[in-house]
Amino acid sequence: MNSRIKWIVASLLAMLAVSPGGNVRQVSAQGSDPIAVVATIGMIGDIVGQVGGDRVEVTSMMGPGIDPHLYKASAGDVELIANANIVFYNGLHLEAQLGEVFERLGDRITTVAVAEAVPEDQRIVVGTGAGTYDPHIWFDVELWAIAVEEVRRALTEYDPDNADGYEERATDYREELTELDSYVAEQALLVPEEQRVLITAHDAFGYFAGAYDFEVLGLQGVSTATEAGAGDIQELAGIIVERQIPAIFVETSVSPRSIEALQEAVRDQGFEVVVGGALFSDAMGDADTNEGTYIGMVTHNIDTIVDALLGEISAE
Repeated sequence: MNSRIKWIVASLLAMLAVSPGGNVRQVSAQGSDPIAVVATIGMIGDIVGQVGGDRVEVTSMMGPGIDPHLYKASAGDVELIANANIVFYNGLHLEAQLGEVFERLGDRITTVAVAEAVPEDQRIVVGTGAGTYDPHIWFDVELWAIAVEEVRRALTEYDPDNADGYEERATDYREELTELDSYVAEQALLVPEEQRVLITAHDAFGYFAGAYDFEVLGLQGVSTATEAGAGDIQELAGIIVERQIPAIFVETSVSPRSIEALQEAVRDQGFEVVVGGALFSDAMGDADTNEGTYIGMVTHNIDTIVDALLGEISAE
């Protein structure tokens, strides 16, 4: 365990020590008080709000533009977690050090890794290590509905008196996701098969590719902890030129430098590729905007991708 993880775990255990059985708020919240929930990323926080309704008070640790792969918890985060009744996180190593912290807390606080509810045979394996999976489950809308069910299950287990409400809201939300899944699939089909190539800064869209029949090429791997080198940029630039790919995309939670360098490398080879817009990958948009919801984020992404690949934007 590295020193930062030791510090976070020790700090949390010290804060939780006021109750020998765990977090003292876990008992009172099952009455009339709302359940204090911490979600690591906005996409999970949105599910909890949809399923929990007024029974939950949700705080998302990582807001718009925050990269969970590189996130380091602060003292304020530690206090937030210690005062939560339930912590929902993605898992599959998305949250890096934080995921290890949640695993080590044991029964001191309720923690739920929603993406790990997805069966292993439906996950994308990455790298060569056993049990290493792409964590970006939310880009397959149908798979993300499994996370909704996991949130419903956890809330019901924690607060069984309100099980009917959780079930009703989860059912309604899953129906909305079914409609969203159909919309994304229909929009994807507007792009001819040979043009369905999505190029981004890091390889976050593997589940999107599998679900909606796209080819995805990222400059970095599934984590932004590694950087693209000059050779990677030149190699991908050659592919863009050879295949006449019209657009590439930046991500709101990743620096645009590598994509800008890729665009320049393509230009040096005598071809013009446009930056087709900004996609939401590891974070949603600002609160109180349509893109600040999971459904709005996914809708924005597919609309942006389709418009750019069909040449319906001007060169930058």
